[in-house]
Amino acid sequence: MKSNGEIIARLRDQIPTFECKPGCHDCCGPVTTSSEEMLRLPVKSDAEHEAALNEFNCVHLGPNGCTVYGERPLICRLFGTTPRMACPNGCAPKEMVDPAIERQVHHYIANTRQVLV
Repeated sequence: MKSNGEIIARLRDQIPTFECKPGCHDCCGPVTTSSEEMLRLPVKSDAEHEAALNEFNCVHLGPNGCTVYGERPLICRLFGTTPRMACPNGCAPKEMVDPAIERQVHHYIANTRQVLV
């Protein structure tokens, strides 16, 4: 049986990347992520979480975009790579994520303990 870390790494490798519009953060709202992924992110204070939630933003959204881009959760990586989570600005990878990989991401999310980022 594979560890959550191995599953996350495999899924990350299968999700295509693409260029966002500079200054856009339409996908940077509060999301839930697995405890395993949360452990990879810097700890934020309750006040920082509250301030971000009041603005419907992710606590890791900074003035220049995502401050944890390299470690962003699977759900953030999936945004814009599938018609079900299309970018409202029309940005997308050359090839969308394989539907089987998208299902595996959602299966992982549904079957792991989730916490609010």
